[in-house]
Amino acid sequence: MIRVLLVDDQALIRAGFRALLDAEEDIEVVAEAADGEQAVALALEHRPDVALVDVQMPVMDGIEATRRIAADERLSDVHVVILTNYGLDAYVFEALRAGAGGFMVKDTEPADLLQGVRVAARGDALLSPSITRRLIGEFVARRPQPDAGGLDVLTNREREVTALVARGMSNDEIAAHMVISPTTAKTHVSRSMTKLGARDRAQLVVLAYESGLVTPRPRR
Repeated sequence: MIRVLLVDDQALIRAGFRALLDAEEDIEVVAEAADGEQAVALALEHRPDVALVDVQMPVMDGIEATRRIAADERLSDVHVVILTNYGLDAYVFEALRAGAGGFMVKDTEPADLLQGVRVAARGDALLSPSITRRLIGEFVARRPQPDAGGLDVLTNREREVTALVARGMSNDEIAAHMVISPTTAKTHVSRSMTKLGARDRAQLVVLAYESGLVTPRPRR
């Protein structure tokens, strides 16, 4: 059973998400929060598998709530997914940097939301990787010239794998590209995350862009 925490200051939105999620046999909404402060407290109380978190809320916003959840070792198994009305914006990028595992727009199709929750619960893939990659690229491009020195702890193989993760590849796709087994690809990804202190694949992507290992592709 996938246990979900809903975090949004609008009761109507929470009710809609709850009705959709609770109708599934493998998903259960264990708690609801109306602001970021409540979200952190309820995450500690219920230890959900997934926290669906709105960005702009009173008392404490979703970015700070995400940062506190990601920094708490007791909540290391909680996967935060940011909910946004806008899709690509600076708030989402900051949330990814704070430790969110991905994001979805609130008007996404119900089937996509359910699939996103299941993917997030597994913790093994980004949500909407191509959009997330473009988002990161846009905002990293506005920052000072990056320094790849922070990746010195990685082996050449791990750097290659990290770059492929940043390009949006799954473990199976990385395995096929590098002609290795999916298990070996997963091991390389896990070791890279551990060495760089990345909470999940989303943070690994952010680090790859911010370090300059991967550069944003020109938009056409």
